[in-house]
Amino acid sequence: QVQLVESGGGLVQTGGSLRLSCAASGRTFSSYAMGWFRQAPGKEREFVSTIRRSGITGYADSVKGRFTISRDNAKGTVYLQMNSLKPEDTAVYYCAAKKSTTGSYSWAEYDYWGQGTQVTVSS
Repeated sequence: QVQLVESGGGLVQTGGSLRLSCAASGRTFSSYAMGWFRQAPGKEREFVSTIRRSGITGYADSVKGRFTISRDNAKGTVYLQMNSLKPEDTAVYYCAAKKSTTGSYSWAEYDYWGQGTQVTVSS
């Protein structure tokens, strides 16, 4: 079992930055691929970014060049640095863990989820 706890959300103006953190319990964090997803009101959950155990990353086109995912296996934490935020980035952001070395763009392939953290970008 892996428990995930997100933090770092909040209210920011357009063009601002936030860094989300996701702390994972358990000793096997380094063996999981990790992902960030988001869900805005009335919309489906959508992929944001993923990072493999090896450190290889992937991003949704909508955030490429603005968001950066990283992980610290020693701390059991994955981060999402979000820059140049836009109102359309407003959503609840979820951290997820996948019992595999490879990441995925599909939320259905992840095994564990955090409770989510709210990000609100004002115009």
